[in-house]
Amino acid sequence: MSDIKTCPKCGAKATYKIKGTIEAFEAVQDDEAFKKIGQLKKAMQKYKDKAEALEQELQTLKSL
Repeated sequence: MSDIKTCPKCGAKATYKIKGTIEAFEAVQDDEAFKKIGQLKKAMQKYKDKAEALEQELQTLKSL
């Protein structure tokens, strides 16, 4: 998942990526897109948490 940070050069919201030792910023042009990215990150985290809980429950059931 991409990390959203403020670009140190232009001050715009940008996706932040690290490739090896190189840091890269790619500008997010649209405020609406920025909001959608935030919403998607929250939704993905919610489903990830649910999957982890179900996985733990499955492990518990298997151990019985």
